[in-house]
Amino acid sequence: MTSPRADASSPSPARSPGRNLWPYGIVAAFALFIAGTAGLIVLAAFNSQDLVTPDYYEQELRHQQMMDSRARTAALVGESAVTYDAQTRRLTLALPPDHARLRPVGVIQLYRPAAAEEDRRIELALDLNGRQELDARALAPGLWRVRVEWAHAGQHYWLERRLVIPPPVP
Repeated sequence: MTSPRADASSPSPARSPGRNLWPYGIVAAFALFIAGTAGLIVLAAFNSQDLVTPDYYEQELRHQQMMDSRARTAALVGESAVTYDAQTRRLTLALPPDHARLRPVGVIQLYRPAAAEEDRRIELALDLNGRQELDARALAPGLWRVRVEWAHAGQHYWLERRLVIPPPVP
């Protein structure tokens, strides 16, 4: 009879040592990290992202002037509007009548975000009541931004409205 102790100390069957893959994995991880870092450096070097323009000061002044113009226009509560009549397919711009009497110089921009080639620029030509009507039949259905810039008594004004033109009803 053999003792349990003798069985425990008996050698186990021989295993083949095989290759250890851990060193290869560590080297591959470092190589991938270095290649990825080098790739990002090359991508950043060839991708120009200028955050400051040469005329940034002038652009900031223009932006501030635009904000001031918008604030002056907001003070004209209820006196300036852009409306669209779907029945007649006409766009109506209304500005304060006292601005119209002095024949303000300005421009109406019809900006279409979906298709830049459809953008329009129309000179401001108000009647004595401060209104101007535009035929919108040629405008494609969808989103439009109507931007109106004008000057009155040495002050600049800026009005921007979002307009959705529905498809024509047959």
